[in-house]
Amino acid sequence: MSLIYHIAPRSSVKAAQKVGEYQNESLLRDGFIHFSQHNQVLGVATAFYKNQKDLVILVVETDLLKADLKFEAPVHPGQSTASTTPSAGQLFPHLYGPLNFDAVLDIVDFPQKADGSFELPF
Repeated sequence: MSLIYHIAPRSSVKAAQKVGEYQNESLLRDGFIHFSQHNQVLGVATAFYKNQKDLVILVVETDLLKADLKFEAPVHPGQSTASTTPSAGQLFPHLYGPLNFDAVLDIVDFPQKADGSFELPF
């Protein structure tokens, strides 16, 4: 069993649960959905989700995915490389297609602390 993680607005996840699959704008823009390994979640949250409320973390079992999963260098909107981010040199999971919701093992609340930082809930 191998787990990956995706930070998302709760409202997007609720909509995905109704249709059985999750898609987001990065799937259209980049051709894949951005995921993180456990040790990457806080860095991603700090870099891209500051001041966003009502977030959750999807905990996903990779063996249950229907779309192709690849571990690749990070790609951020408007950038071809991540050399300016703390995640430079790391490989991130990218899902090349919608996330089938039956691969989601858990949906975990991910509130931001008063100082704007995050703490992993697991």
